[in-house]
Amino acid sequence: MAGVVLRLPWAGDLGVHAATIQRLRHDLLHPGDPLVDSGTPSPYNSPWMLLLGALAKVTGLSVFVVLRIAALMSLTVLVSGVWMFVGTFAAQFAGQAARRPVASALVLLCLVFLWGTTLFDWSGLTGLHSLALTVSYPSTFALGASFWLWALLRRALARASGVGPFVGVGVLWAVILLSHQFTGVVASLGAAAMVCGARPWPARAVWLRLAAALATGLALLGAWPYYSFFSLFGVGGLEAIHRPLYDDLVGRFWLAAVVGGAALVLRWLRDRRDPLVLMCLLGLAVFAAGGVSGHWSWGRVLPAVLIPAQVAAALEVCCAARRTVRVAFGWVLGAALLTGAWTQAGTLGYVLPRADLPSAVAAKYREPWTGFHWLTPWVRYGDVVMAEQWPARQIPAYGPYTVAPGYPDFFLPDEDARDAAVRRYFAPGSTRGERLAVLRRYRVRWVVARRGDGGLAPGDPALKRVAAGPGGERLYRVVG
Repeated sequence: MAGVVLRLPWAGDLGVHAATIQRLRHDLLHPGDPLVDSGTPSPYNSPWMLLLGALAKVTGLSVFVVLRIAALMSLTVLVSGVWMFVGTFAAQFAGQAARRPVASALVLLCLVFLWGTTLFDWSGLTGLHSLALTVSYPSTFALGASFWLWALLRRALARASGVGPFVGVGVLWAVILLSHQFTGVVASLGAAAMVCGARPWPARAVWLRLAAALATGLALLGAWPYYSFFSLFGVGGLEAIHRPLYDDLVGRFWLAAVVGGAALVLRWLRDRRDPLVLMCLLGLAVFAAGGVSGHWSWGRVLPAVLIPAQVAAALEVCCAARRTVRVAFGWVLGAALLTGAWTQAGTLGYVLPRADLPSAVAAKYREPWTGFHWLTPWVRYGDVVMAEQWPARQIPAYGPYTVAPGYPDFFLPDEDARDAAVRRYFAPGSTRGERLAVLRRYRVRWVVARRGDGGLAPGDPALKRVAAGPGGERLYRVVG
């Protein structure tokens, strides 16, 4: 993963996160929308991104260097969070504290390899291939912080701590929710499972401290000045994007389902209120409800289903009372991890040159996006660029704005009008006058297009060709 961080392969939402840091380094107090030239609030302006924006502003480091630093910080939070969380199960290590390092290592291996035999990449998921593409995203930090949240909550419950530790848990819960809302839901389900699975059952005083933690978290969520967190509950339009979360569930998750599911059954037989079992059941309930009702975005709770299965599989090798069970489960888990590792072997292509990989591994490698760094000698910070959706996902990372956001932007009041303007500009039936009107309305200074995209003809007097990119794109200056 350290090698991956050095390469920082470009895919998915990297452009919007880089753009967010660009806006925050330019103006920490009023960053506005990260993708288009608008002063509207944005849920991307989170506590984690504010920290990264401040780092970029103070140090003068480039956005992509800051994203590499963010990736290393997130990995540190994730690994240390796993260590802390596994430590809360120390009483189950059959009296041998030396098993904690083994259990922590096995949990990490299960998180990255215990999935299925079909690659599945999505932010908030910890499969090695997915993590390689999303390690610098806020979701990785939020997931690592979630392990810390569960560990600190379990410790506070076990020790019947005073109000201070519980309030700290409430603060961390709010930071996670503000930094990546979907992972915040996973963290919340896990926290509920840790409380319901606590032994002994929390006393009345502990419930009051939990209420104080909840109140603290809700107060911080309401007070966050960069966007209205509670307005997100009324946001729609997310379902089509998340429909793929319910595709090919067997191929993607069968290793975790078989091995992790067996481990969860064994834990349930020993303890009907096991927190890992409860967390998995809560996640399954929400995931199934989303599938039945057509709320595909609810599928983002998948980590709440998979993480307890992966953790349980690792713990079973170290915690089972009978040695024969531990050994047998270890062999099964080892075979599953090798299978999962081979499935994700193409991740090596993000570290090593493709030509140096064995052909069987090279065949699994997926080429990342190339980016639009070639624009930077001409296009300046704050310039508006006309581009279709695909390049619009990347261009704001370098400082410019686009006419329409390349991602759904639910806080942007004129998003539909902007999308329609881009379609009108590139539509084959639009007149030259209509296209020029779009460019003037949004103060467009540059156009990025491939041959055949449509728009003004390359020889139009309103455009001057300036440069060409490696993917066949051409950069035009608007001169008329």
